[in-house]
Amino acid sequence: MCLAVPMEVTEITGLRGTARLGDVSREVNLMLVPDVKVGDYVIIHAGSAISILSVEEAKKTLDLLGEIGLDSE
Repeated sequence: MCLAVPMEVTEITGLRGTARLGDVSREVNLMLVPDVKVGDYVIIHAGSAISILSVEEAKKTLDLLGEIGLDSE
């Protein structure tokens, strides 16, 4: 089973970028979210950002993941 998770975009270089969740940073593909900006939260699935989330929606999702023990801390 795969799980898509919200991560914050911290750097953008063309169609690639870096996204962070807690202490973990990953290089991600940004091709599917051309309007993304540094500081946006995106849903990451299989190494690609597939949608942009509001800060509120990202926080709600991360809180739920934390409740079931899948938090980043």
